[in-house]
Amino acid sequence: MKHIAVIGSGTMGNGIAHVFAQHGHTVSLVDVSDEALKKGLATIEKNLTRQVEKGTLTESVKAQALSNITLHNTVKAGVERAELVVEAATENTDLKLKIFQDLDAAAPAGAILATNTSSISITRIAAATKRPEHVIGMHFMNPVPIMKLVEVIRGYSTSDAVTQSIMELSRNLGKTPVEVNDYPGFVANRILMPMINEAIYTLYEGVAGVEEIDTVMKLGMAHPMGPLQLADFIGLDVCLSILRVLFDGFGNPKYAPCPLLVNMVQAGHKGAKSGSGFYQYTAGSKDLVVAPRFR
Repeated sequence: MKHIAVIGSGTMGNGIAHVFAQHGHTVSLVDVSDEALKKGLATIEKNLTRQVEKGTLTESVKAQALSNITLHNTVKAGVERAELVVEAATENTDLKLKIFQDLDAAAPAGAILATNTSSISITRIAAATKRPEHVIGMHFMNPVPIMKLVEVIRGYSTSDAVTQSIMELSRNLGKTPVEVNDYPGFVANRILMPMINEAIYTLYEGVAGVEEIDTVMKLGMAHPMGPLQLADFIGLDVCLSILRVLFDGFGNPKYAPCPLLVNMVQAGHKGAKSGSGFYQYTAGSKDLVVAPRFR
């Protein structure tokens, strides 16, 4: 698979485009907003430059990677030559279903359609197309250029050949693919989100404060980042969305989102991207300022 199309130029989309371009693939980066595309490309260039400064990449590889990327503001133009399309749009079921209907109509007949969803059913997404056997989950971790894991999620109809192609492709990107089946939250978020939710409940019930909870998990469980800070980095709105997928999918009250999480998202405190979550952040960055007060 030489030519890749990536739908969405946000944090995940530009990271996925970066990795494919760095490994020699031609990449069509697609977004409806020209401004978002320019911002995404600027992020890719900044991250490639950081790799050069660290000595993990040469200037020539950086230049080639950037030349491998073209920008498109329509799906039709972006996917017309694609052998693989990776959708990395907002974690919204209706939006993803609409995108996959459009991809099915515009992409070449043999193209594989992958989604970077972190929780939404691959089987449901595939059902929006006429090629369910060619639809698969390709869940990269953030930040994509650094994190090694790719969850490769088989939908109900995903073919063996497509699964093996994506497993091999992931290895060729320097990633470690793990094949999983299509159930709510897959593996990563089925385990991670209840932990984050329980940490929020621990705060909500007054057991300990934000920094105390995170310190216990960092020092006691050797986690590189506490669950509340991690939730801020993921996005509290994203955490809430995934928990609702788990709750709806299993019907088990253990997945019910903590009321504090619901209130924070409704109030616009979505974590690092909004400048305020369980911690406060310097505008436009993930640099911590101070833990906020909770009443």
